[in-house]
Amino acid sequence: MADKEFFLNDVVEMRKPHPCGANQWKIIRIGMDVRIKCLGCQHSVMLPRKEFTRKLKKVLEHANPSE
Repeated sequence: MADKEFFLNDVVEMRKPHPCGANQWKIIRIGMDVRIKCLGCQHSVMLPRKEFTRKLKKVLEHANPSE
């Protein structure tokens, strides 16, 4: 399976929804770990990159590259 491409400030959908009910997350930090912020309740979660790529379902919106 090809690696999914994701970048800073992309909006992504994860396999399982957040307990608040929302399933849209914004990527706010990328490195060895990836920090994502729930767009429903603004809670942020940090995951190891390998775990994040496994749990990522799809990229909903790509960030504007000129930002």
